Amino acid sequence: MSFTAIDFETATGKHYSACAVGIITVESDKIIDEYHSLIQPPNNEYSWYNIKIHGITENDTVNAPLFCDVYPEIRKRLTGKTIVAHNESFDRSVLQKTMLYYDLDYSGLNLSNQWECTLKIYREKGYSPASLDVCCKKQGIKLTHHEALSDARGCAMLYLKQNI
Repeated sequence: MSFTAIDFETATGKHYSACAVGIITVESDKIIDEYHSLIQPPNNEYSWYNIKIHGITENDTVNAPLFCDVYPEIRKRLTGKTIVAHNESFDRSVLQKTMLYYDLDYSGLNLSNQWECTLKIYREKGYSPASLDVCCKKQGIKLTHHEALSDARGCAMLYLKQNI
């Protein structure tokens, strides 16, 4: 199985406010690449609610690259791949809206309109709740929840274990 798992954290409720990304590349059932970056959101603006969830603050991203600066790394890992996310509609929306904000062409990534979703997969398996942390715990997957790279890795492992 070959695919790419992705997770975004956002600075505010606006989906174009990505402040961290984690990407795991899997080929032939093995993780072959991991990528993580903090991202300075527009105006380095944060909401207290989002900070409470992931712990990333303005101080963490004041010198971080903008999305357009990390985009080449994201593009090379996503283009033409099967993409997996936990709650894929959220992460897909963050990618699309952040790319739109920076005037980048989403269609150039050649991605499916709907990604693979471990949240849906594990709900269908009867997990309730089917949040990433609960699914990972039940599957024995180590997770630091709401840390983008750890969440992407957890999602990748869940996707690999879906038929076990």
